[in-house]
Formats: sequence, C-alpha cells, structure tokens
Amino acid sequence: MTNTTVVNGVNTTALSDTIEAVRAKRELGEVTFKVNGEWRGGFQLESATGDLVQAGEADTRRAGKFRMSSDEPQALLGGDTAVSPGEYLLQALAGCYTVTMAANAASRGIELSSYRLELEADFDLSGFLGIDKDQEPGALEVRVQVELDAPGSTREELEDLVAIVEAFSPIRDTLTRSVNVRTWLA
Repeated sequence: MTNTTVVNGVNTTALSDTIEAVRAKRELGEVTFKVNGEWRGGFQLESATGDLVQAGEADTRRAGKFRMSSDEPQALLGGDTAVSPGEYLLQALAGCYTVTMAANAASRGIELSSYRLELEADFDLSGFLGIDKDQEPGALEVRVQVELDAPGSTREELEDLVAIVEAFSPIRDTLTRSVNVRTWLA
C-alpha cells in the first residue's frame, strides 16, 4: 500500500506518480481541451465543455458537464448577463496560476495558509472598433498581484515559488508567446 501525502489539498504522491508516468510515456502529457459554444443574441454566448482528449483517447464524461456563459458589460453595449470574455481570460490565468502554485508549493513542502490573486487587464478598444489600425485589439498588459501566507517559508522561497509559477503556467505561456490559432467556416 502506498502512503499518500497531501499538502495544500494536493495529493503529492499522485502528483509524483503522474510526473513519472508522463516521463515514461510522453503521450500521456498530450491533452486537448474542448469547448462548444452557441450564440444567444447580442453579445451572449452559452458554452459547454467538450470531450477531454488525453494521449489520443477521448474522455466523453466531460462533454456538456460544465456550462459557461459570456456577455459584455452594459458600458460595452452588452446585456451584462454574464462574465465578459476579458474576465474569462483573467479567470483562465488565475485558475492556471492556482494549479501551478498549489502543485509546486506542495511538491516543495511549502504549506500555504492562504493564497490570493488580484488580476487586471488593460484594453484599448480603438483597435477592436477599427478606429486605429495601428492599435492591436488584444490586451495591452495583464498584471497579477499574488499574496501568499506560508508561515514556515521565507520571502525568498515565496518569491522563487512565484517565479516558478510564471515559468511553468501553461496559460501564462500561451498568453506570452505567439500561438497559432486557426479559425475556419464549417
């Protein structure tokens, strides 16, 4: 029987086993997430999770399991019925930082008593609206403030942990490098 160690709610035994499994069989690390969306009028979209594909095998249990809605605030001509795509972007980064933070803190034996994030993203709508052809429509800057309370750790250890999160967060990596996004008409 294997001893299970849990730090910060993360099963470090399973985490180590997963690392070793992917190291031994790299295709286990190949994952595809899917989301399917349908327009609801105005700026509203209803989406649901699709299959999760890992190592070429689809996990159909995730299809439709979770639902998401998006809209724009009234100030941006939306109905303000749901979270905006810009806020989902920040949520995606915050969620990924949390996974990366919890896993790396746990694997280093850093016990967190609290963890908080504040995220902001600046946009200049003149690019999106076609007013300024030189202004790109995407975010100009994303800022993340991290607050960590880990009584058994030094500030230097926590700063190193934040640097590790920056280096290994898949969503941050996606946002900070050029990624091919293909769009086509079905």
